[in-house]
Amino acid sequence: MPIDAETVRALVDRELEHLLDARVKAHICRLLVEPEPVLRDWDYGEPGEQFPCWVVVSDSHSKTGIAYCESGFGPRNPWGLVWLGSDERQHMSMGMDSGWFSTFLDAYFESLAATELPIWRVFRTASTGDREPITEENTWEATWARVTECREADPASRYDCDHNITHAHPEG
Repeated sequence: MPIDAETVRALVDRELEHLLDARVKAHICRLLVEPEPVLRDWDYGEPGEQFPCWVVVSDSHSKTGIAYCESGFGPRNPWGLVWLGSDERQHMSMGMDSGWFSTFLDAYFESLAATELPIWRVFRTASTGDREPITEENTWEATWARVTECREADPASRYDCDHNITHAHPEG
């Protein structure tokens, strides 16, 4: 069955149903656009090869978005971070595999748009592999500054910037 805007929107809606944080859900809803297919270059195939990528999020501030594509990195990782609104050919690529994710929400939390919310915490990973948040939520910039401080004060431990927003991955 060919993919269409209604199907793509239903995939997003299904994930949003499982998102428990109202701040994040409201932010995502402000960024959602009607799914529209855009042909993007597939840099890992034949020269000129392109696939339709359905843009579902548009962040005009960063000129980036989230797209859905069943080809290329999909179906395993169909949600990708993409550049938007550029006439430059280099920005119409699907990009690298590190920018494609198995779920819409995983892509969102790796997007530039998500850095606008004060949902970020410093996490410390112990030598046992146990990971725990050690700060309250803060902005992206303030959290990264604190990560740098922690890394300098305790170089033997691992410190990272992340969130702990609860969302269940829908089945299937």
